[in-house]
Formats: sequence, C-alpha cells, structure tokens
Amino acid sequence: MFTLNPQLSTPLVLQIVEGFRLVIEDGSLRHGSKAPSIRQFAHAHKVSVFTVVDAYDRLVAQGYFASRPHSGFFVKQRQISATEAPGHGPNFSFDSMWYLRRIFENRALRMKPGCGWLPGEWLFQEGVRRSLRSLATDNVDLGGYGEPKGYPPLRQLVRDLLAEQEIAVTSEQVLLTHGSSQAMDLVARRLVRPGDAVLVDDPGYPNLLFSLRFLGARLVGVPRTPTGYDLVALERLVIEHQPKVFFTQPRLQSPTGSVAQLAHLHRVMQLAEKHDFLVVENDIYADLDPEPRPSLASLDQLNRVIYISSFSKTISPNIRVGYLAASPDLLEDLAQLKMISGLTSSEFSERLAHGALIDGRWRKHIKGVRERLAKAHEGAASRLLKIGFEIFTEPKAGIFLWAKHPDLPSATELAYKAVEQDILLGPGHLFSPDLQPSPWLRFNVAFCDDPAVFTFLEQCIP
Repeated sequence: MFTLNPQLSTPLVLQIVEGFRLVIEDGSLRHGSKAPSIRQFAHAHKVSVFTVVDAYDRLVAQGYFASRPHSGFFVKQRQISATEAPGHGPNFSFDSMWYLRRIFENRALRMKPGCGWLPGEWLFQEGVRRSLRSLATDNVDLGGYGEPKGYPPLRQLVRDLLAEQEIAVTSEQVLLTHGSSQAMDLVARRLVRPGDAVLVDDPGYPNLLFSLRFLGARLVGVPRTPTGYDLVALERLVIEHQPKVFFTQPRLQSPTGSVAQLAHLHRVMQLAEKHDFLVVENDIYADLDPEPRPSLASLDQLNRVIYISSFSKTISPNIRVGYLAASPDLLEDLAQLKMISGLTSSEFSERLAHGALIDGRWRKHIKGVRERLAKAHEGAASRLLKIGFEIFTEPKAGIFLWAKHPDLPSATELAYKAVEQDILLGPGHLFSPDLQPSPWLRFNVAFCDDPAVFTFLEQCIP
C-alpha cells in the first residue's frame, strides 16, 4: 500500500495520514474498502498502536475514513473543493467514541491534563486495601449472584448519605450500578425513544451524549453559564421542543466546572412541572464539593428527579460502583432493566466500596482531596491566566477548568499537536451536543502540575 520512513523529519502520524490520502485519491483504495485494523497496521509497519490511533483519528476528522462500531474503518466517499485544506472543511465531524478509545487505550501518556479522573495517589487506595483484607479474612461467600438492586448494606449506607443531603429515600429506592455510566445508560434506555427531544447541558458529558445519539434522541443543548443555565434559552427550548427529559449536572459540571445557583435549580423544577418532563441529575462530584448545597433531588424529593452519583471519583474508578435513586415505580423498572442487561452488579466490588466507606479514615480522606483540589485549582488557573487564557469560571473545587485562548481558534488542532508531545488534552468539540468545532479546552487541575504542559501551550500560541 505504502511504506513509512522513520528517518524522515515528517512525523510518522503525518506519514500515515498522507499515505492513506494518496492511495484514496488515486483510486488504489476505493470508497467502501475496509482499512487495516489499528493493530494490524501497527504490527505490519512496526509503529505504536497510539500512532495509528492518532492517524486514523485524523483521517476520520478529515473525511477520508468512517468509523463503524464493532466493524472497523472504511474509506468514505468524499467530495471537497480544490481549495479546502485537510481538517478545516465546513463539515467537520468527529466520532465521539474515539475520545473514549484515546483515553482508555493510551493511559500511558505521560501528561494527561485532558482526562477525567483523579491521580491514583489521590484516591482512597489504603481504604480499599483495608477493605480487601477484611473481605479475605471474613470468610465471605463469593459464590452465586448478588441482590438485583445491589449489596443491601451499601444501599442502606447510600440512603443515609442522601439523607445528609436532605434527600429522603428508603434503601428500596436505591439501585447500585456498574458506575454512574451504567446508571445513566439504564435511565436513558428506559426513558428515551428514537426521535424524542432530550435536553442536555451544552457543553456536556461526551459519554452520555454518545449514548443518547445511539438511542436516536434529538439532542437539544441548554447553554451553561458560570452560574448555571441560560434560563431564557432554557425556557425557549422547552417551549419549542417539548422535551421528554433533561439530563444535567448542576454541581461542579464537566467540562465547565460551573455550579448552578439555587434560583436556577428552582426554575428548572418549575419548568419541569409546567411542561411535564423528567430531570436526571448527575451529581458524581458531590463528595468533592466543600460547600453544602441543595440539589435538584433535594428540592423535588424524587418526584420528577432521578438522582445519579458514584464512588468512582473518590474511592477508585476501578471498582466501578455507582448508584441511582428514583421514585419507587420507576426504580423497579430500572432494576428490571438492569437484570435484563446484566443480571446483577458485582457484589464483591460493592462490598469493597462499603468497607472503604465505613472506614474511620474516609471523611478525613475526602477533606484532604478537597483541599488538594482547591490548591490545584489556584495553581492551574494562575498558570492559564498568565499565558493569556480566558477561564469560564473558577469554582476552586471539583476537577475541571474550562478555558480558551483568543489566539487559538481550534482546540482540536491543538490536541493533535499535544499528542505528539505526549500530552492528552480535552478539545471542546467533544463536549458539544452537535460536535461543532470549538476553541475551548477542558483542563483537569489535578494533572496540571507539570510545567511542560504550560510550556507546550505557550509555544503553540501564535
């Protein structure tokens, strides 16, 4: 097909992109042809899988390849004008599944300011180890399946934790899940049908947006502001689209870090009641918030709100324990759907999480994480501002800062360049409901302690 030359000054990523571009344009690789798999190409040409991932990513973005889930990559029919520069066409598209692949296939990248988790040393690893040792010595029966709704003692503990947030539930209204992602997927599959109008945060959570697209939902983006929502736009969109449900993250939102004010929460619930739609509240960063705040669920008491959270961000993402709370009838439907799709969640993981949560050091651990994040926010914001970035809001809590530089119009192109310097960034278009190009970047403050990240950003500013 074509060969690569590692001795050239041209990066291997660009050689792969150019090689495929030439064989596609000269007809050697025709429309509809299947491209070699990532691993096949990497093995045949003796290059890293990551290099091929990045090249295929660019080919998808430039319109040469189409990605088909579970099938691979195929040559896409492409018509462009002679003056169109690769990657800058008006119909820029991006398969958001690539975002997940880039993160989970390339965790070895040295610098990860665009990722969505906390560093391992920030997590409650010692608590998990103590819980694991306890399980090993308590003669726990690990045979069979667990309870469909999840490990009862952990559900009771979640009930008590929600009561501290003034959300009154019984343990029968709590469903444990395989992380918050499964919780959101179960809710989406229960509530959303093809063609349904669904409100989402704009910008919002990429994995949720992809899941809703897969279900055929019509995504309607509700603009986020530093204090919550654009309430005028929200009301207009509700009246125009008559949505079935609103998936939102009021507190320490990803990617913006914004926190919705109490007045905004009240307005959301007023509109939900008036226009008869449900609200799914993703509150996975609640434990990272040093301020006690009301939630949509505490205002509504699970009448129209489904509440979702997780222990992945604070105990460990590896144990994959999340939960949702809902009205009794809806909770039973979601529990049945969980059984249909996966029988039960892992009782072993749920026991691990329970042991960590009842550890006497848990609350001290959370307090320490909040303090480290506040310090990290201060340092990251200072460095970004120093090199000319504009910051959407400075919450001084949670994980994220949302920022852009006036002289860097394309965060996507910057992210491509960053990969070549062993840096994973979070370009803004990934968080857009309609995948539009964006100058914004999501920064994980916990991974912004390496000066090389800011040296790279400064060097890329024209």
